[in-house]
Amino acid sequence: MRRKPALEAAKQFVHTNFSTCEVALLAGSVARNEATATSDLDIVIIDDTLPNSYRESVVSDGWPIEVFAHNSISYQNFYALDAMEGKTTLARMVADGIIIRDNGTVKVMKQQAYDHMIQGPAPWSAETIKIQRYELTDLIDDLQGAQQREEEICIVLSIASTLQEFYLRINRQWVGGSKWIYRELKKYDASFAATYIEALEAFYQQGDKQPIIALVDQVLAPYGGRLFDGFSLGKE
Repeated sequence: MRRKPALEAAKQFVHTNFSTCEVALLAGSVARNEATATSDLDIVIIDDTLPNSYRESVVSDGWPIEVFAHNSISYQNFYALDAMEGKTTLARMVADGIIIRDNGTVKVMKQQAYDHMIQGPAPWSAETIKIQRYELTDLIDDLQGAQQREEEICIVLSIASTLQEFYLRINRQWVGGSKWIYRELKKYDASFAATYIEALEAFYQQGDKQPIIALVDQVLAPYGGRLFDGFSLGKE
């Protein structure tokens, strides 16, 4: 079955399922003109008849649809929840979203989302930096001592995730997950993003641990380098 164009399908979905909503936005890769064959429709709903926010996945008109339903208070609370994790998931959807329905508040909502994204996450505390240095040190020690390829693969997965978060958060940048790891790194520092990928490629293709170890040391150096001796957590 030939499915409807994305925006047409989104409009029909909103009309059928959220006919009384105040605001509806089509977000995600479709809104950014980055859609692929497997892209879904991310639809943000603001409906003040909803007592609470929720997320739901459905299929309609041949399209997989992710619904992010909020009222006019809960969506702002989610900005704060996302920010605690260093992410801008909902704010980005609002900022980039194509308007399907607007009760006159979308312009303000979008400006709020842009301002939130530009502000960046709260700076890490000295205690958090210390903990993250220790975690990266522990992972590097594990990688250097690992003797089995299977274990090395899993350790490098953890290093890749922890390292990108450290680099971005220490510079007060938003972090990402999955494909957004590379996107956020590249947006902030294209040169670092390229080095990061090259280091991972060196390990996964040639089994060379040194580039990723060197990159961790490079990132940690301005903050005191690796940390093990003297690390303490929760001691009175």
